[in-house]
Amino acid sequence: MKIKNKAFRDKLTTFILVIVLFAFAQTMVACGFASRKFEGLLVNLCVYIILATSLNLVVGISGELSLGHAGFMCIGAFSGSVFSLALQNTITIWWIRFPLALIVGGIMAAVFGFLIGIPVLRLRGDYLAIVTLAFGEIIKNVLNNIYLAYDKNGIFITLSTENSAQYKINSDAATRVEIIKGAQGITGTPKDSNFIIGFIVLMIALFILLNLVDSKIGRNIEASRDNRIAAEAMGVNVTRTKMIAFVTASFLAGVAGALYSHNLSVLQATKFDYNLSILILVYVVLGGMNKMRGVIISTIILYALPEYMRFLDKYRMLLYAIVLILMMLLNNNARFKAFLAKISPKKAIERARDKKAAEGGDR
Repeated sequence: MKIKNKAFRDKLTTFILVIVLFAFAQTMVACGFASRKFEGLLVNLCVYIILATSLNLVVGISGELSLGHAGFMCIGAFSGSVFSLALQNTITIWWIRFPLALIVGGIMAAVFGFLIGIPVLRLRGDYLAIVTLAFGEIIKNVLNNIYLAYDKNGIFITLSTENSAQYKINSDAATRVEIIKGAQGITGTPKDSNFIIGFIVLMIALFILLNLVDSKIGRNIEASRDNRIAAEAMGVNVTRTKMIAFVTASFLAGVAGALYSHNLSVLQATKFDYNLSILILVYVVLGGMNKMRGVIISTIILYALPEYMRFLDKYRMLLYAIVLILMMLLNNNARFKAFLAKISPKKAIERARDKKAAEGGDR
């Protein structure tokens, strides 16, 4: 019972933290205290928190190193945008079309996550990192060259620049609609994303992740991470449990990608490169792997910090690197951890309770 109560308190604390931060941001915007830069960061901040917490399920909870999270985000972004553009004249109600676009983006990313996970999750070592890294780069380059359009004669898709140029000449210009235009990406995606929707999607993602970790499947995932042989001996299907974690993380990355694409005027595949995957991994590692609240706080600090240090010009990234090093050192310092535990509200309540119980015993 104590374990269940502790897990419930941890989940409740995480939700309260996110709600308080949302209320603070909304108050700043409503009262006019927020700058345009601050407002511009809010939707993307929700996107990156979803990405970091979902990657934490793979890296921190499952113990597998994935370097292709940006690839799954890219699939979700392009799938969601293509869905919205193709059906914006059919499904004119945005609050029906947009959730469907998020789901489509998540499902497409989950399908690719499943296909990659089938061969890789049966192996051990760094194979997952190598394959997901290659997958992310392949997806980026394919979507950077693909041309997708349709007219009254049907759908046309190609990876050849010459073929796309010939299609523009031969197709019916009056009915031709270009959806993906090669390196130019996608333009005209309905800007349906906003901070409130981003917050709602974030809360749903956290609900899925936290309840998955606290379930029997989550405990199987952690057991497989800690000792694969012992978990298999106890009847745990290690491959299946790791696949569940990987596909769930891929799905949420796809949802985050679709949320991200509906906040942009121009969507280009070059945004989803190797550096983005490493950046998300940095959020997870410095936030403390296996700690959802730490990952959320780390993402907020490390995403907003470079934006607010732009006035430093060329020294901005130097200072950012110093902050990363300090966070890494403090995060692994036993004295600093003990200090945080000492000043935490939960510890203060426990000390007050113990003191009251001791005074009652003395009487």
